[in-house]
Amino acid sequence: MRLRHAGGETVHLGYCTNVHPAEDLAGILGQLDTYALPVREALGSDLLGLGLWLAAPAAAELAADAALRRRLRAELDARGLEVVTLNGFPYAAFQAPVVKQDVYHPDWTTEQRLTYTVNLARVLADLLPDDAARGSISTLPLAWREPWDTGRADAARRRLDQLAAGLAEVQRDTGREVRVAFEPEPGCVVESSSQAAALLSGMDTDRMGVCLDLAHLACAWEDPAEALGRLRAAGLPVVKVQVSAAVEAADPAGGADALRRWVEPRFLHQTRGAGCAGLPDPADPSYAADDLDEALDRALPGPWRVHYHVPLHAPPEEPLGSTLPVLRAALRALFDGPTAGCDHLDVETYTWGVLPAARRPRTDAELAAGIAAELAFARDELVGLGLTAQRSVTMGGTR
Repeated sequence: MRLRHAGGETVHLGYCTNVHPAEDLAGILGQLDTYALPVREALGSDLLGLGLWLAAPAAAELAADAALRRRLRAELDARGLEVVTLNGFPYAAFQAPVVKQDVYHPDWTTEQRLTYTVNLARVLADLLPDDAARGSISTLPLAWREPWDTGRADAARRRLDQLAAGLAEVQRDTGREVRVAFEPEPGCVVESSSQAAALLSGMDTDRMGVCLDLAHLACAWEDPAEALGRLRAAGLPVVKVQVSAAVEAADPAGGADALRRWVEPRFLHQTRGAGCAGLPDPADPSYAADDLDEALDRALPGPWRVHYHVPLHAPPEEPLGSTLPVLRAALRALFDGPTAGCDHLDVETYTWGVLPAARRPRTDAELAAGIAAELAFARDELVGLGLTAQRSVTMGGTR
């Protein structure tokens, strides 16, 4: 979906396809019909944006074959789908039975991460709608926090310099601008806006910036307006926003039984107590745990926020809640002004398949309906801030 900000900017809103397990081109095309097309139709929209996730092997295959890229672009166009952003955080196997810390490998100290991301940029340049101002790719915030030392930091900085050169080459070859956005996440080298300002400043900010995931922002117990101010002061652009909400427990001890129902084996659910707010290290073990079961076993002081992306329109059952107030405050800080604070927005709820059993979709159709409901929620929040629906224009004219 496209919306227009009062300042004249086009704001792209879509959903991230890392919720689906497909990792080759055939599977990706299949998920367009199984999920994306029903979502677009349920929304009554002429155009639906996808934050496409391409596993590393698929990205390499597409980057090496212009005919395959043209085919994928044609398949998207035929279904009223568009791609202006890719999720380049998970490298592969993101919906495997157990992911946990594997999602942070390979990290930005490695050649594999660099190659994967440049491949994604080359693919995205050919998928971008003709009238899109630019493309974006979200990626992990350097690495998991351990191990990390001066040598690894220097290696990562060299990779970022190489990334800037690779993105420049893609732009020279294609005429399309693609930017890469580093996504602060609990437990990583860059978790908070303060860490982003300290560790990401100095990179090529014409080609790189920050992906602001609103669930992650909430889990760091950051005030959205203050966080955005820190990023601006550091000269770090917000390239992409992931519109997401986390689990909140005002009284973790009283809600322990309900929280136990959210413990599951696939993903890490980093948990942060409010005491981590403002600490130089938000992962201080006095207030932080790397997974929900650990937080419960250690009885961290509350209240808690849990890195567990929950459907925007369906908060957890009481006594739990979600961080929707943080989401709303962030959207106000980004869009309630003379210009749009970002033009690429993804709804990123990749956890549908591991929700507590009573809340989990039982069929493909139920999952598509849930994704559509989330997108409608996000669209309505943005419209409430004054953005308006925009008719879409494609290669063939106006839809």
